[in-house]
Amino acid sequence: MSDGTQRRIRIGIDTGGTFTDVVAFDEGDGTLVTTKTPSTPGNPADGFIAGIEKILGIVGATGDDITAVSHGTTVATNRLLEGKVEALGFITTEGYEFMLEIARQSVPDGYGNSYFWVKPDRIVPADRVKTVGGRLDFTGAELRPFDEEGAVAAARWFKEQGITTLGVCFLHAYANDEHELRMRDILRREHPEAVVSISSEVLREYREYERSMTTLVDAAVKPNVSRYVTNIHERLDGFTGGRPIPFYVMKSNGGVLSADEVVHQPITTVLSGPAAGALGAALIAKVAGFPKILTCDGGGTSTDVSVVLDGEPTLTTEGSVGAYPSKIPMIDVVTVGAGGGSIAWLSPEGTLKVGPHSAGADPGPLCYAKGGTQPTITDAHVTLGRIPPHLLGGEIPLDVEAARRGIEALADDLGLDFERCATGILEISAWNQANALRQVSVKRGLDVRDFMLTTFGGSGSLLACRLVDILDLAGVVVPPNPGNVSAFGLLTVDVKNDYVQTHVTKESALDHAAVQTIFDDLSERGRWALDKEGFAADTHRFVRTVDVRYVGQAFEVRVPAPEGIVDEAYAAAVADRFHTEHRQLYGYDFRGDPTQQVEWVNLRVTGIGPITRPEIQRVAAGEGSIDRAVTGQREVCFDAEAGYVATNLYDRAKLGAGDEFSGPAIVEEFGSTIPVHPGFAVRVDDFGNLVITKEDAR
Repeated sequence: MSDGTQRRIRIGIDTGGTFTDVVAFDEGDGTLVTTKTPSTPGNPADGFIAGIEKILGIVGATGDDITAVSHGTTVATNRLLEGKVEALGFITTEGYEFMLEIARQSVPDGYGNSYFWVKPDRIVPADRVKTVGGRLDFTGAELRPFDEEGAVAAARWFKEQGITTLGVCFLHAYANDEHELRMRDILRREHPEAVVSISSEVLREYREYERSMTTLVDAAVKPNVSRYVTNIHERLDGFTGGRPIPFYVMKSNGGVLSADEVVHQPITTVLSGPAAGALGAALIAKVAGFPKILTCDGGGTSTDVSVVLDGEPTLTTEGSVGAYPSKIPMIDVVTVGAGGGSIAWLSPEGTLKVGPHSAGADPGPLCYAKGGTQPTITDAHVTLGRIPPHLLGGEIPLDVEAARRGIEALADDLGLDFERCATGILEISAWNQANALRQVSVKRGLDVRDFMLTTFGGSGSLLACRLVDILDLAGVVVPPNPGNVSAFGLLTVDVKNDYVQTHVTKESALDHAAVQTIFDDLSERGRWALDKEGFAADTHRFVRTVDVRYVGQAFEVRVPAPEGIVDEAYAAAVADRFHTEHRQLYGYDFRGDPTQQVEWVNLRVTGIGPITRPEIQRVAAGEGSIDRAVTGQREVCFDAEAGYVATNLYDRAKLGAGDEFSGPAIVEEFGSTIPVHPGFAVRVDDFGNLVITKEDAR
């Protein structure tokens, strides 16, 4: 295909639990090409490289045509979710050796659970904690000098024990990093092979327990992420005979970072894959004219849900990965173990359960015929006729009979007929997903009846109509190539770096010049990082936010802060926004009440280096009768009571803008299937999205 001229191709590649999704964007003519390849859990880098080779073959390009690769990965997340944390050491301030033991008093699911709840295993056992003398106060002033001898003794002890991954968190290091920097210098001298994370670089924010945990999580994933990223970097350069290809990794905050920098701050990638999907869906829905959406990203192992308002996914710093709180800015994603490979099983009480265990990519569901022994959500779909007896346009044939036998055995154990068991599996899965959607919406004070649901991922659209019924949503938007939305999202992402500084002060006592200095310092750090990434100074953007609360509250609300000089009017504008946000979240505020003072807690700056986004292309109008897209019929069971109904099958590639049809229907495309239940109507919009709504709501 090449005529000798150099092409410019950007590639987005998202590694999931079951499939690796790849999107190539030709910057010359604006075309997008997508494909999928099986993931390789044993060594995710193999699936990554196979995906690059496959997409280059499809577009007829070589490694020399690649201008950049952006990657969403779950390497850090899976490490934590599976609890596979290597031997880890912790160095903290003298007298605070049991900080991780004390942790926080909160009990999951409320105090009714306090009789049964057992604190999870701590990330570092008590015998691997060492303390060092020296003390700072909350302003950063030194109360007791740093104990050099104690620091050397701690470093040598960890070296003797063979513990090479260490987290350092000293009291009030957010206000002054001098003691932590000296500790790191001593570790470099005494224990040079140690991988070290220090809290003042990972999270410059108060609350010792959360800062310690975030620092330790960063240290825990550092060796793995570093090996993985370095391995891919070296293999990528093999495509070009050694020319370095710019390689970016998705961060949890909705930005990307060069792979060289990611190895220094790996914790920023813990929600890498889900963040990319939320961003891709946000851009697609905004262009299509839907300002309020919930996203539902269904994969083989899990489903990730988030909220998007006016094209921007909501952010949180109260997130956690598995059992570990991580107070870094991340897209507010809730993950539930309800993917296509989630296993249906019988509890000891004799009730039907679905997930969170998953058959994953290997051995996979029963219908994959790769050694799976338990029925999954995918098996229920295929036996009810909701998905075709093959995946990826015929690349993966499915063994429907094997799936049927597995579900029949489960149905016999439950004393149910086959259809009730299979539809019951899908109903439980739908309610699991609905509960996750409620967590990111209703629990945040949002009325879900105003929201459209954007479904994507290989299995994300399979239960869309049931979610509309359960949550009373406005409808569903299914983008073209829904299985590749996360990989597409990687091509829409700017470089983003977050910086934070704790500065707890009542608004009435705010030193405007001091706040201005902190904002300027944080912006300068962002400017330096963007310069290093190769962005011209005139393209840099900086976004400020402030964490604010009423005096006496334990938690803050993050509010946007304007640009410009910090003065009294500036502070008043931040307070005004805080009152509004507080009422939205909690149903009340103290605007105008002089007895309830506003307090600033954390100042934040995000430095952004913008990239050129791919344009979302319009599709041609559908011509003539909708029958052109009908490829046949299949007996499908949408409801156990109603049994099987003759259902039209539609080839999505043959649908055009303006086409309309009603359920029951099955829309099929490479990588995804969309069952449209009876009582729902479908309209194809100008950008090829399927807009599904209840017929009585039209």
